[in-house]
Amino acid sequence: MKPRAVADGVLWVGSIDWDRQLFDELIPLPDGTSYNAYLVSGSEKTALIDTVDPTKTGELCEFLDAAEVTRLDYVVASHAEQDHSGSIPYILGRYPDVMVVCTPKAKGMLIDLLDVPEERILTVADGETLSLGDLTLEFIHAAWVHWPETMLTYLRERRILFPCDLFGSHLATSELFVSDPAKVYRSAKRYYAEIMMPFRTNIVKHLERLSSYDIDMIAPSHGPLYDNPQFIMDAYREWVSGPPANKVVIPYVSMHGSTQALVDRLISSLADRGVAAVPYRLSSDDIGRLAMELVDAATIVLGTPTVLLGAHPLVAYAAVLANALRPKAQFASVVGSYGWGGKAVDQLLSLVPNLKVEVLDPVIVKGFPRKSDLENVDSLASRIADKHRDSNLV
Repeated sequence: MKPRAVADGVLWVGSIDWDRQLFDELIPLPDGTSYNAYLVSGSEKTALIDTVDPTKTGELCEFLDAAEVTRLDYVVASHAEQDHSGSIPYILGRYPDVMVVCTPKAKGMLIDLLDVPEERILTVADGETLSLGDLTLEFIHAAWVHWPETMLTYLRERRILFPCDLFGSHLATSELFVSDPAKVYRSAKRYYAEIMMPFRTNIVKHLERLSSYDIDMIAPSHGPLYDNPQFIMDAYREWVSGPPANKVVIPYVSMHGSTQALVDRLISSLADRGVAAVPYRLSSDDIGRLAMELVDAATIVLGTPTVLLGAHPLVAYAAVLANALRPKAQFASVVGSYGWGGKAVDQLLSLVPNLKVEVLDPVIVKGFPRKSDLENVDSLASRIADKHRDSNLV
């Protein structure tokens, strides 16, 4: 593959990682990913916006050779995480005059994480510009859009936004630009859910700021580029600021069928009342799908058997995950079973202090659920439907 033209004076020189299956030893990558780097060549100077994961440094260098880059003036470090910055030490050795451009916060992180020499780092203020001759880079500080040092870059003359992780998607594809919006929407929503959702209140502010820019193209650090940027910007506005959907997400485990019976009854009762239910079997399903469903769920119901007087460990993990992701759910509850006693409900609720939810009375049964227990599940479904209706979600 050769360097690919993004716009006049801009080349894609990144790497497509078809085989990567896990990110941060935590996040499943069912569709692989890409590490996007961009070479911006002005009439006087040249800048590389981001590098690639250190495992792909060779591919980046092959692209730079193919583009006949003999001198590089700047490498813009949008983000200190190694999938973006990991090849910077090699680039510094290859191009002895190149300077790393980053936020003041990123400077210390690059020194700590990658041992980048301090004298090779040029920090830029929020809104500061850098001239490449006939092209101008404007830097936009975007603290806590994933990490505290994140920076976006705007190429004024081409109206291209390089937003780092913002608007990205873990999607390996040979297509440079989005050709199937539906497929990319799903990958981008998953990416938002797993990485960006905890910072949605900060993202709201940055989206407001970006509304003052003329943006013809968005070139993120992962996934295909958007030559119709309104598509992904509208999606983000809905994810961060839109109301939740008339939907209940049910992460659960069932060891001997009791909790399964409760979950099955809840799904059926919610459907009868016009509420969508999304069950998620924690013992076998993809945790990324759970994160994605949490983006717009109005209610979360945890389903758990009792293990050693507490919740099943996988359900406790789901509670910890939801607490970390901070979705905009408004209501929560628990269904489950026990043999002789336990404190599963108290334990689970103690694990979600970040969720600003109203807790609805749980349904916890001894042994296998009887008729009266299933009727209590129906009552829970009715309460959920009423709450959704009162919140104008129906």
